[in-house]
Amino acid sequence: MNGGQPEREERVSMELTDELLKSMEVGMAFRDYNGRISSMDFHKATSYLVTASADESIRLYDIQNALCLKTINSKKYGVDLVCFTAHPTTVIYSSKNGWDESLRLLSLNDNKYLRYFKGHHDRVVSLSLCPRKESFLSGSLDRTVLLWDQRAEKSQGLLRVQGRPAVSYDDQGMVFAIAFGGCVRMFDARKFEKGPFDTYSVGADKSEANVLKFSNDGRLMLLTTMDGHIHILDSFRGNLLSTYNVKPVSSHATLEASFSADGMYILSGSGDGSVYAWSVRSGKVACWASTDMEPPLIKWAPGSLMFTTGSSELSFWVPDLSKLGSFVGAK
Repeated sequence: MNGGQPEREERVSMELTDELLKSMEVGMAFRDYNGRISSMDFHKATSYLVTASADESIRLYDIQNALCLKTINSKKYGVDLVCFTAHPTTVIYSSKNGWDESLRLLSLNDNKYLRYFKGHHDRVVSLSLCPRKESFLSGSLDRTVLLWDQRAEKSQGLLRVQGRPAVSYDDQGMVFAIAFGGCVRMFDARKFEKGPFDTYSVGADKSEANVLKFSNDGRLMLLTTMDGHIHILDSFRGNLLSTYNVKPVSSHATLEASFSADGMYILSGSGDGSVYAWSVRSGKVACWASTDMEPPLIKWAPGSLMFTTGSSELSFWVPDLSKLGSFVGAK
């Protein structure tokens, strides 16, 4: 029993706080990209990270050992969005060539396509995998959201939308949300064809939806829009809890934001390339300026005191514990 005690205390003392977040800086960066990173995803159960970039490559990293394990080129189709399946070396990705909008299930082990998912007629701008079943959602500029089963090539359902859709499953995979036109529509995943069971408004912001995400406990949702707004909603009641503002993004860029692992902080890119952090409880915590003029992608590593940003390079951000000396001593 005592053997486990110190470890538990260590973990508690490294809880995420405003001070810890303010101290974060780039601990390591991979600068060997020849184009902007367009997408990245952490595998929930391993230390793997996958990225897609404009240099038409998909890269697999082991973040525990700071290694790039594999680079796979997708010259024929290009690559835009990428997501892990439940399997740590299998991904689903969307193309970026303008002539084939199929999604692909790819084994990174042997660089083999396991399945093609055909149905969209324009660029796929949002992908979300169900955490419980082998289902996933894709939203496209063709104004449709398609529901898929990873084991079948044809879509299992189609929902029409009036605008660019942002899609996301909740943490249980029982509910999914679709955002467009200033509203978030909530669907029961088992009977989605009946239409939304609730619709939440984000006020007067009718600009294009960019990214929609649930917090890990499913209680909160964030929605980013092209006008540079990050809206935080209560995902059960639908009320708008707060809105954070950053510099708007251009029509070809995406404003991405991410919840911290504990759901208490929001990290976001910005149209001027900066990274912002807010506390859900108390507002703005930190801002890291950048010379970049486009919003970086941003993802919090599951269950970890680390986040990554993706621009023309991949950066890993960790707390600088030397900055916390006086703070830790005070505790």
